[in-house]
Amino acid sequence: MGYILDMKCNPQVKVNHTASLRVRRQVWLAWVVLAAAYQSVHGVSPGTHELASVLERTGDSRHGKELFDTCAACHASDGAGQKDGTVPAIAAQHYRVVAGALVNFRHEERRDERMEHFSNEHHLSGPQEIADVATYITRLPPTQSLGHGDGRYTQLGAEVYRRECARCHGLSGEGNDRKSYPKLAGQHYEYLLRQLRDAGLNVRPNLSAEHIRLLHSLKDNDLVATCDYLSRLGPARAPQP
Repeated sequence: MGYILDMKCNPQVKVNHTASLRVRRQVWLAWVVLAAAYQSVHGVSPGTHELASVLERTGDSRHGKELFDTCAACHASDGAGQKDGTVPAIAAQHYRVVAGALVNFRHEERRDERMEHFSNEHHLSGPQEIADVATYITRLPPTQSLGHGDGRYTQLGAEVYRRECARCHGLSGEGNDRKSYPKLAGQHYEYLLRQLRDAGLNVRPNLSAEHIRLLHSLKDNDLVATCDYLSRLGPARAPQP
């Protein structure tokens, strides 16, 4: 609210905000150019290179717990996130999924201002600290979402999920660490729905063309039903790395 009042009462704030957006666009363009140059020389993107380095390391869960204190401000100390779906549950998520997401945010291959900030080198110095915090998150006890839909279409959701999603994400929504398929069971309804809708609109990057085609083939009511169904599934603990 204070920021809105400042925007109305102080024209300089609006000018500064506009300038900030301009700088962010320039930084983004510079990063795209540098990433393309890196890939042309090394054959892989900087994010792919860093993730490979993370996966070569053994995470230190004790150090990861210290690093997670920063994450807990949004994701909660138990990794349960927020039931309104603004922040996902991450406790007991697969190691490669967590590590991959952190690397993606660090390299702006996924966009979220908070995650881009808290995954940067100021908070996570490099591959070892990414491995440490990802290990700690994976070893947290699984949580159960309290954020659901209205419950009217869960049977349809179960049918759609088993037909279209279970072959990759598992019959119980348990995902697959080896293939970096996230665990979906017990995730917040609103978060799941937003991610699927964004992916269908090509707003959510880093999904396969096959995944995008599948989402385009589904009606919005199918997505609503599937997300409600998944949010009500009992969470499955991810195997420890």
